[in-house]
Amino acid sequence: MTSAPPREGRRVADSATDVTQLVLPQHANVHGTVLGGTVMHWVDLAAAIVANRHSRRPVVTAAFDEMSFLAPIEVGQLALVRARLTLVDRSSMEIRVDVCSEDLLTGEQRTTGTAFVTFVALDPVTKRPVSVPPLILETDEERAEHARALERRRLRLERRKARRTT
Repeated sequence: MTSAPPREGRRVADSATDVTQLVLPQHANVHGTVLGGTVMHWVDLAAAIVANRHSRRPVVTAAFDEMSFLAPIEVGQLALVRARLTLVDRSSMEIRVDVCSEDLLTGEQRTTGTAFVTFVALDPVTKRPVSVPPLILETDEERAEHARALERRRLRLERRKARRTT
């Protein structure tokens, strides 16, 4: 990892993003609901925006964890993709992404999925991992999510280590 001068911390709210996507027929499967891979694409894009905003560096996806599909999103509905940082390490950032659907005629919203995506910031010249600003946790909810993120990170690293030894 290339070294960089220490940088001032940033708040969760500084990089959080909401992306809205109208689900159209080209996004749908034969059941008239959005394809899971399309949702994952939207999740990855929203998480990338958060990672870029926090680090102000080029970023790459390092891990895609715990993608849960809880309910379908139908053609004609909105997909609401909400992303926010949960954990920042030296060069990596975990982003929680929640996906909801919204019926445009009734306004009803429901949770349809959640994912945790890890990004790594890169030096724009060397393309090597580079340190990112620390995360400032302001609320009890942010601190609780951060504690859960530390456990997810521990498990993710354990899985990676186990794959290397097999």
